[in-house]
Amino acid sequence: MTSRPEAEQETTPSAVSPAQDQTVKGTNTRKVFVRTYGCQMNVYDSERMTDVLAPEGFEATDDMEDADLVILNTCHIREKAAEKVYSELGRIRKVKQERARHGKDMMVGVAGCVAQAEGEEISRRAPIVDLVVGPQSYHQLPGLLSKVRNGNKVVETEFDIDAKFDHLSARAERPVMKRPPAAFLTVQEGCDKFCTFCVVPYTRGAEVSRSVEQIVAEAERMAAGGVREVTLLGQNVNAYHGEAKDGSIWGLGRLLRRLADIDGLDRLRYTTSHPRDMDDDLILAHRDLKSLMPYLHLPVQSGSDKILKSMNRRHTRDEYFRLIDRIREAAPDIALSGDFIVGFPDETDQDFADTMDLIRRVEYGSAFSFKYSQRPGTPGATMDNQVPEDVKSARLAELQALISGQQKAFNASRRGMVCDVLLEKKGRNPGQIVGKSPWLQPVQLDAAEDLIGSIQAVEIVEIGSNSLFGQLIAGQDDHANPGLPRLRSKGDVI
Repeated sequence: MTSRPEAEQETTPSAVSPAQDQTVKGTNTRKVFVRTYGCQMNVYDSERMTDVLAPEGFEATDDMEDADLVILNTCHIREKAAEKVYSELGRIRKVKQERARHGKDMMVGVAGCVAQAEGEEISRRAPIVDLVVGPQSYHQLPGLLSKVRNGNKVVETEFDIDAKFDHLSARAERPVMKRPPAAFLTVQEGCDKFCTFCVVPYTRGAEVSRSVEQIVAEAERMAAGGVREVTLLGQNVNAYHGEAKDGSIWGLGRLLRRLADIDGLDRLRYTTSHPRDMDDDLILAHRDLKSLMPYLHLPVQSGSDKILKSMNRRHTRDEYFRLIDRIREAAPDIALSGDFIVGFPDETDQDFADTMDLIRRVEYGSAFSFKYSQRPGTPGATMDNQVPEDVKSARLAELQALISGQQKAFNASRRGMVCDVLLEKKGRNPGQIVGKSPWLQPVQLDAAEDLIGSIQAVEIVEIGSNSLFGQLIAGQDDHANPGLPRLRSKGDVI
């Protein structure tokens, strides 16, 4: 599993409004409600769904009861993911019935990885669903919805990533519109690693990379629309191998160097990576590119060579240590993040102790950790010596306590530093705005809202459990220059 197994998140990405997109068909505006579960890739896909639907007259709404179309963009990483979708569909059924009593239609779609895995079963178990569409086919939404309006139940789960990417490239030619300061950009999908615990190769397919030209075009449109930071996404993003105009194949390091040349695009990140694909050029990009933020999510999953082999990770703990040493030599201020699975089949006390030892030696700035859960269709689900649930729970608590301590120590080390912060949105309290540090921590400070979208020098004055609290350095303009230092002491000249 090279895609981070994050906790479910629910978001309602903004669609392009008719006023922003002059290609909207007709004058009657319809509403679409998109609920997103899972990783950043799904967030990106949801945003592209609303892009695709905008010319059809759809505006986003955060009120399901007001929606003419409801789409659940699902994730299959978490335990019992499909059952959670069916439970949500039960609630949607009641909303759809209530709208029908008032003479209003509602179309219901299930998209994403659960749609890919379940297919026709979703329509059988939840008759209210009109459309089931896999993650590689959402660019076909207008045509698929047309079939639904003609009275058909539609299931589209074919893998056609090239067509999807071609469509995204065409969409990049649309007029520029205002965008948030930070955005996601998919550069690669699928995974060829076949870790024995992971469903991604079965729901997202084999590794496919977008062309350099497609990615650069979309990144340029983002920058023109006000995006200052782009996070490149892929289930195995550092396996990127996109074709350039001259037919050459570029790796992720070379792609990052090209994106660093785009005017206005001041910050770059990427996620999620596999240790096997961290090549020299990518490591050196962390040394050479000031716009490449000093943060790297590099899952290892276990510190035991026996378990790593059983997981089919294809690297050893020693290889991982040597890789970390090379990365830190290139970028000494980098913050490392990781993923850990505890209780994989046949994990002994010694195997778990090896994982704890690895964590202590690496010293992470943050990490994500989970109890192993069996995924139907994966080799791990049928392995012998499944670890008892109480043992997994105890090990997870111990591991998370260690990670939490490391994260607090890393955050505390930022106190008193002056760093560049991308200010992204209003905070919860009046007069407060929130941004991101170079190391991906939220930074809260009191400042004027008109600074949102700028990059400002901020002194870190206090540390919270998950956030940093800062104070704006006086007398500065928007200085989003990637050539400036990312980290300063208070005595440095701005």
